[in-house]
Amino acid sequence: MAFVFCRRPRKGASGERGQALLELVPVVSLMLLLIFGVVEASYAIWQLEVITALSREGSNLASRNTPLTTAVNTVVTDGTSGSSMNLAQNGEVIITSVQNQSGAFVITGQAASAPTGGFSAVSRIGTGVGATATIPATPATSTTIPLNGTVPLNGTVYVTEVFQSYVPITPLGSLVQITTPSTLYDVAYF
Repeated sequence: MAFVFCRRPRKGASGERGQALLELVPVVSLMLLLIFGVVEASYAIWQLEVITALSREGSNLASRNTPLTTAVNTVVTDGTSGSSMNLAQNGEVIITSVQNQSGAFVITGQAASAPTGGFSAVSRIGTGVGATATIPATPATSTTIPLNGTVPLNGTVYVTEVFQSYVPITPLGSLVQITTPSTLYDVAYF
């Protein structure tokens, strides 16, 4: 009597590899989407933090009697060196001095950086010496010590505006430009 050994094929062996691949593709896609989203959001938040620090630095310098053009150049230099942001090419800095003249805010001086990359911005405070400025403070109408949020009569407020063109760093940021603004902005009042 002869014994015949018959090899039984494993059930479903040929389709297991394809099934694993089909399960891997959506999981990897979701993980990459999540990772790129976190990286892009973190980068945007980091840029906003840098812009906030730069705007405060500009207003602080201007309030210490630094000429406005010198303060602008210092902010642009600090925003370009030591960081991956190139404020000289992809941004603009505008520093404005605003004085409370008889209860009206009037621009008494303004200096802006000259971006080299074609990026340009317009001040949201106002433009032109002698023009009326728009700032979120209440002008005081007397020479007494003002309350918080008011500018004393004949007092000066220094306003620094920093504009930065946002450039995404991940493929997701390039695809989804709806969630991130094209221009980041911050303003500081001193």
